[in-house]
Amino acid sequence: MPSAGEARTASTKRQTVRRELLAMLDGMDVGDALPSERRLAEELGVSRPTLRQAIDGLVAEGLLDRRHGSGTYLAEPRIAVSLTMTSFTEDMIRRGMKPGGRVLSFRTETAGARIGRRLALSPVEEVFTIRRLRLADEAPMAIETLYLPRALIPDLRRSDLEGRSFYDLLRGNGVVIASGTETIEPTVTTAEEAAELGVPVHMPAFLFERITKDAGGRPLEYVRSLYRGDRYRLELDLRPPSH
Repeated sequence: MPSAGEARTASTKRQTVRRELLAMLDGMDVGDALPSERRLAEELGVSRPTLRQAIDGLVAEGLLDRRHGSGTYLAEPRIAVSLTMTSFTEDMIRRGMKPGGRVLSFRTETAGARIGRRLALSPVEEVFTIRRLRLADEAPMAIETLYLPRALIPDLRRSDLEGRSFYDLLRGNGVVIASGTETIEPTVTTAEEAAELGVPVHMPAFLFERITKDAGGRPLEYVRSLYRGDRYRLELDLRPPSH
């Protein structure tokens, strides 16, 4: 078992290697490959296990992307997702990115028990079930599955949602969102989701589930959004409690 002094020395080495790697990343472009671990260890004068620990930390932070059998690359920057009542389109525009989307499927079906409970509908009432691929600067970012009472916008068409904010569509139909509840949990991509997002199977992801309501408490939508874990981080706006 290493002594306390040895542990401190190892920690200091890892921090030094981390600083060296961060300085190296500043001069690289997204998608550039790091030199091999053997070469980096020699250049930095550290053991390969120490170097690997530092790289592992940067991979976990989303700064590096390790591709098995290929190498380690400078990752795309992560987008901060604010936990506020905004649409994906509005959020991307605010961040200076070009939002986009593609409707993967659009169908009308009965709500069933599970969706009916979430939307306060009878199981036999009809809902629109819409799956959309959400894009930022033309890169796939999230898969959204939207459940909407058909009675809310009876004439809704697939083309109405191509590349457009759903909340803008609601406002255009005189529907005002007053409140909402959202849950977030970590998950991994299935084979189908990975193919749609262009990422490896079992890639870490965030699953958002949201129900929005009007001023009278009527549910307007139930949406499940799967966000790429390698491109997103959560952002909370914290304020001290009022007295």
